[in-house]
Amino acid sequence: MRICVVGTGYVGLVAGACFSDVGNHVSCLDIDQNKIERLNRGEVPIFEPGLDEIVERNTKAGRLHFTSDPADAIGRSRVIFLAVGTPSSPDGDLDLKYVLSAAESVRDNLKEEAFVVLKSTVPVGTADKVRAILKTGRFKTEVISNPEFLKEGTAINDFLRPERVVIGCESEAGKRVMNELYAPFLRSGNPIFFMGNRSAELAKYAANAFLATKISFINDLALLAEKTGGDIHDIRRVLVTDSRIGHKFLYPGCGYGGSCFPKDVKAIIKLGEHVDHPLQIFAAAHQVNEKQKRVILDKIKKHYHSKLEGKTFAIWGTAFKPMTDDMREAPAVTLIEGLLAAGASVRAYDPVAADEARKLFGDTVTVCSDAYEAAHKADGLAIMTEWNEFRSPDFEMLKAELNQPVIFDGRNLYNPEGMQYNGITYYCIGTPDPS
Repeated sequence: MRICVVGTGYVGLVAGACFSDVGNHVSCLDIDQNKIERLNRGEVPIFEPGLDEIVERNTKAGRLHFTSDPADAIGRSRVIFLAVGTPSSPDGDLDLKYVLSAAESVRDNLKEEAFVVLKSTVPVGTADKVRAILKTGRFKTEVISNPEFLKEGTAINDFLRPERVVIGCESEAGKRVMNELYAPFLRSGNPIFFMGNRSAELAKYAANAFLATKISFINDLALLAEKTGGDIHDIRRVLVTDSRIGHKFLYPGCGYGGSCFPKDVKAIIKLGEHVDHPLQIFAAAHQVNEKQKRVILDKIKKHYHSKLEGKTFAIWGTAFKPMTDDMREAPAVTLIEGLLAAGASVRAYDPVAADEARKLFGDTVTVCSDAYEAAHKADGLAIMTEWNEFRSPDFEMLKAELNQPVIFDGRNLYNPEGMQYNGITYYCIGTPDPS
């Protein structure tokens, strides 16, 4: 099938690459000429395991190409996916200017009837706005909603082997096209759900808001355990053996970040406000997460009696989660900003997000090429991302590098008793702080 994907960001590039990998001819369109030139040189601008291999394979095979020419990309495509950014405004609403601009470009460059698929995460009712724009064009189009459920770090597997596919569609012709497109990815029998556009748009927010709420639930409970002398690890074992609750997204830590959960939770809260139905559970989940992102900074201030000026802290992990270089809304960013504001110096290390850290903090943070280099002569170490290489460090080497053997663990990687045996003062989430 001839496909155009408008937008070569995280969602668009993964979608375009994976659709081409099963035999479709895909044109990825972007107005950023520099990004297109990089992609045509074989440079993948985002870190996602396995993506560069798929892009290289299908570019060489002639099934995947990148262009900034909308007439070329849109004009010869039967299905056009809109996968452009939907940035969040300060009050939580999403800015649809890129989606609506892309719809206008599609309208102006179509050369035949086509199906226009909304892949971007958009507020309820966006399909109607796109449909209104396309109706002013020369060719008949159908607007289909197809929200993405990709997880950074496993996005390729998520696309190639989806747990489910959600389609908001009005016609039988649209259902047939989407069935044909996704059939290669659903051979194991996982479902494809057809529904109205508005239900599909809301389904994405519902999924992310629920998962974010589970994270905030366990984090709030962890802080209660700290204050009452309980151990969140024992409590969690009780919870996860209940089949109605399950174990996923019930790990205490320093809060969630990234491009999806924070933005989607705020967006669904704003949706509730717009229709005069305040979503108190999701508002609480967001508030708990904002508080949780400051927990490690609070522990550091408590340990040093708020006297951080002139001290140096090592940060292990700046990305919001492993297997990505994405630092958007990352708890590490909150911590680093707080340390700098208190007059401390920061030495940071992340296996893949070093360039992003340099872009974000410039020369205010020393970005190191090695975990132990970051710890060199630091007054304390904070662990903010659970990369595998942090799980079993050489604690004797680490103690030799640190000025003080103190670890503030935002991801609960270690056993508190083991840290005590190793002579390390250890702060984590959900157990009482060392006295």
